[in-house]
Amino acid sequence: MQSYDMFVIGSGPAGQRAAIQGAKLGKRVALAEKREVIGGACINTGTIPSKSMREAVMHLSGYQYHDIYGINYRVKENITIADLSFRVQHVVKTEVDVTQAQLSRNGVDVVFGAASFTDPHRVQVNSARGQSDEYQAEVIVIATGTRPAESPNVPINNRTIINSDQIFSLAQLPRTLIVVGGGVIGVEYASMFATLGVRIVLIEKMPKLLGFADQEIIEALCYHLRDNRVTLRLNEEVASVEEMPDGSVVANLKSNKKVSGDALLYAVGRQGNVDDLNLAAAGLEADARGRITVDADYRTKQPHIFAVGDVIGFPSLASVSMEQGRIAAGLAFGSKLHSNPANYPYGIYTIPEISFVGKTEEQLTDEDVPYEVGVAFYREIARGQIRGDTTGRLKIVFHRETREILGVHIIGEGASEILHIGQAVMILKGTIDYFINTVFNYPTLAECYKAAAFNGVNRLRGSEIG
Repeated sequence: MQSYDMFVIGSGPAGQRAAIQGAKLGKRVALAEKREVIGGACINTGTIPSKSMREAVMHLSGYQYHDIYGINYRVKENITIADLSFRVQHVVKTEVDVTQAQLSRNGVDVVFGAASFTDPHRVQVNSARGQSDEYQAEVIVIATGTRPAESPNVPINNRTIINSDQIFSLAQLPRTLIVVGGGVIGVEYASMFATLGVRIVLIEKMPKLLGFADQEIIEALCYHLRDNRVTLRLNEEVASVEEMPDGSVVANLKSNKKVSGDALLYAVGRQGNVDDLNLAAAGLEADARGRITVDADYRTKQPHIFAVGDVIGFPSLASVSMEQGRIAAGLAFGSKLHSNPANYPYGIYTIPEISFVGKTEEQLTDEDVPYEVGVAFYREIARGQIRGDTTGRLKIVFHRETREILGVHIIGEGASEILHIGQAVMILKGTIDYFINTVFNYPTLAECYKAAAFNGVNRLRGSEIG
């Protein structure tokens, strides 16, 4: 049996950062990965493939040039699943290589196989080749992530009825795609396929899409989706799904409606990967969704066992998982790392993309905070016209009295990049005046901050200036 200071289970963003932080603190670290390839769902089936696919969709469909060259402009006429997959595989391979090199450079021992607890300090790893090894560690970090949730009413067949891990198993682009689930994953894929000309029916049981985001921004997204021939069926729930003799798929709704299409993507929630961990041997348990409960320091009921990343639930963002892993490893060995979740940015890679940080108008209204907003539209900014994105907008929410930035909400190309300007000013307790008094490069999308700031201050004064 081998002994380590820290043993990490899972090599996704949370596990990688935990392992590397532990190694940087001079600790002996091992990391177990169940698959034969490093990187977890983030690199292999989730974040990186879906964002790479989005980039391929944007390029091949000519989306960014439709305002300039017309709606029929395309880089490639008959786009196939293979065209999309080609770019994805290239990016995935590179990311896997980079991650492996980083772990190796930091002296982290990587072992491949399914890990399970034998007691609170011991883990057994069974490889696909039948080898079994036992490891002992002072600190154990669970970073096993999630997988697409399943439903007995939706018979996944990996051909026409698929989950988000199986996008590239579609034989061809469907003419009509039913997307069940209006969360981040469902909406991202719905917007991508719609951009390729696929007719989309999006079914969501809640009355709104993405309820945690600013509703003005989500209304703008819904407008674009409908403009792209997406049918939104909100307040609707799927009772059952069946494959028809002619190969089509029918979703039977609880309201007795029927929705038919060539294929169906089931994207309702994620399930924690805890089934093989034998948590009971470590004195731990998970809830029905496979989530492990932790305290503010990411400790489980066992003080030396930490859990980080998607396996602990919301927000399930790769960026946040990385930070959780880094902080947990630091705290495990007495290094006081800290990060404020209120300052975490959110990126939703729909078409157009959405990004935000801080409070929404709805949250501030509930909290009785006196606020004002300033809005800038891409169509009024020279760079917006140059890039062909005339639909985007940027909204700054600020305190009426202190003028401090309370939130920034953006929809449009580059949203997740330019958001970080507002994030920095907000975290450093800057005011709306920072944007008014700062010179931005021209022409840039970042100029939206100055335009939005003037708009907001004008509202405060009740008169037009500038």
